[in-house]
Amino acid sequence: MKPTKDLKTTVYSPESSIASPVKLIGGMFRDLMDGRELAWRLAVRDISAQYRQTALGLLWAFILPLAHTFTWIFLNGSGIVSVGETELPYPVYVFTGTMLWAIFMEAVNAPLQQTIAAKPMLAKINFPREALVVSGIYQTLFNSAIKIVLLMAALIILGVYPGWRLVWFPLGALSLILAGTTLGLLITPVGLLYSDVGKSLPLLLQFLMYLTPVVFPMPSSGLAAIIFKLNPMTPLVLNVRNWLTGLPSEYLGYFFLINGLIVALLFIVWIVYRAAMPILIERMSA
Repeated sequence: MKPTKDLKTTVYSPESSIASPVKLIGGMFRDLMDGRELAWRLAVRDISAQYRQTALGLLWAFILPLAHTFTWIFLNGSGIVSVGETELPYPVYVFTGTMLWAIFMEAVNAPLQQTIAAKPMLAKINFPREALVVSGIYQTLFNSAIKIVLLMAALIILGVYPGWRLVWFPLGALSLILAGTTLGLLITPVGLLYSDVGKSLPLLLQFLMYLTPVVFPMPSSGLAAIIFKLNPMTPLVLNVRNWLTGLPSEYLGYFFLINGLIVALLFIVWIVYRAAMPILIERMSA
């Protein structure tokens, strides 16, 4: 008879995991590594189901940003809304902006959606909770790749050819996903308790889009200029769009500062997520 593999033993205690920071951090990274295969299988399952159950399939990655683009082109062209001058032709400006914002929004929604979908499994099976977050990142990367390929094809059709700055574009795209994942992970514990969070999130992100140079150019003066410059999403969107369309970088120091702060915040909200999940699972099981 072959010897059986020793099963992993988990010891539960009433002591908070935050009381032992070294043990907590070690457990976080250990579970992150242990949950890689599960995260991949969950992502493959969800991606297959997502596109198998739609008639238009991959085109949905393209349709919504395109609808936003036509709406703002109409509003600007008819004089209903005065957008102002942009360095790029306005159709290119708004289309690239809405596609990049769609990537950010998907990254924000992923942690909460994955965790809510796994509620029955969370209450019955003990597995690394980080697998849900990583699965959401995998799905966001896959869907973002589709958007980026379609976006680059559209730019070539419109006569916009990326230059050598395109080598920086992957860094910018990953920064959008990182920022969205951090924000999404931050609101996930509250979103599990109150469904209002998930329902109001699209509205809040839509409002934030209008405070970011997505469909509007950077204001030159006034309160709007201050708000746009203080918005941490501004250097991310500006630089990713510029690198994609061959324009020079803007607020580059601010860009790297924001990314450094995002990485630090991600680590903090990861700790909060990990500490909150046992409490939330207990409430879901009650």
